[in-house]
Amino acid sequence: MAYAVVARYRCEPTDEATVRAALLKMREHTRGEPANLAYEVHAEADQEGSFVLYEQYTDRAGFDAHTAADYFAELIVATVRPLLTERTVTFAEVL
Repeated sequence: MAYAVVARYRCEPTDEATVRAALLKMREHTRGEPANLAYEVHAEADQEGSFVLYEQYTDRAGFDAHTAADYFAELIVATVRPLLTERTVTFAEVL
């Protein structure tokens, strides 16, 4: 069963360009992963510094492999997360 992730990130407007660049670079890497089915990055309309990510993987193991990648550690853990003022993540099975 496919595995989906919906993440909402918020940062200060002064950090928006850095977070945006890291998320777009992450998208390039992720779309090349064998288990990745979708990785979409959205900037929330009328809300500076707010992003919505939609990710889909073939299964939970595929997502786990994604989070184990070196570029995940560099771009998300070390670059994006320290700049966030708010972060929510929802995990779901695709019906």
